[in-house]
Amino acid sequence: MEHLGAYLKSRRDRVTPADVGLRLHGTARRVPGLRREELAHLAGVSVGYYTRLEQGQAGTASDQVLDALARVLRLDAVETAHLHNLARQSAAPSLVRPDPEQPHPRVLALLESLGETTPAVVLGRRGDVLAWNRTGHALFAEHVDFGAPRDPERRPSVPRMFFLDPHFRDLHRNWDELARIHVAYLRLTAGRYPTDARLAELIGELAMRSDEFAALWAEGEVADCTVGTMRLRHPTVGRLDVDYQVWLQPDSPDHRLEVYTPNDRGSADALRLLSGHIAAQEPISSIRLSS
Repeated sequence: MEHLGAYLKSRRDRVTPADVGLRLHGTARRVPGLRREELAHLAGVSVGYYTRLEQGQAGTASDQVLDALARVLRLDAVETAHLHNLARQSAAPSLVRPDPEQPHPRVLALLESLGETTPAVVLGRRGDVLAWNRTGHALFAEHVDFGAPRDPERRPSVPRMFFLDPHFRDLHRNWDELARIHVAYLRLTAGRYPTDARLAELIGELAMRSDEFAALWAEGEVADCTVGTMRLRHPTVGRLDVDYQVWLQPDSPDHRLEVYTPNDRGSADALRLLSGHIAAQEPISSIRLSS
């Protein structure tokens, strides 16, 4: 898991003196971004205090100090929230293995109400698929057993599929863009839940088994994941683009209902073909859309 000092340094490295209006005088610089003393001065704290903060020796920083650092580091709202989450952590949080997640009945009722014309998936805090309708399953994981989400030990993991499943990778034409978003969201989640042993194990597994994940994780980016576009190369209905949007659940804020809608007329036709195939449960090779 990430600590406050490491995150501060990674954000400090990406801000240049020119970004914050500092004038250079031709001296050689040995750091890619701001020096500690420059950041401390601009944020209105002592160099010694900031150094101890980055080294994890300063205790808990105040909200005012964190907001001042976020301003200088040009953090957006999500990155600033992540900074505050990290600052509230103990130096070495004890990991706890939480019970398997269970989707709230109201979330399942909402999923059922969408029917099969609109693909949808319910995701847990670590990106595990807790439930999906048949069109959601067929859209991006038809090679996975439809009943797998019912068993906590067999639930498909979207982060694992993104980095370890070649079928899933081949499905996404904009894999690079989506993979970066997923890693940034996983980092945000890790800041919210620093004691989640299952989450720590997932991050460790992906870092060891995927060089691409490890490289993206090292960049330190943080982002929420609420809307976007998936550009697919579907094995059954060919190329289509779908927009995803997330519905957060007040009764279970860790869970996200992702709904997918077509991005253009051709994609709408492809989704209708897919949902019709599911309803009929018949091969559609004779009417397959061109890829």
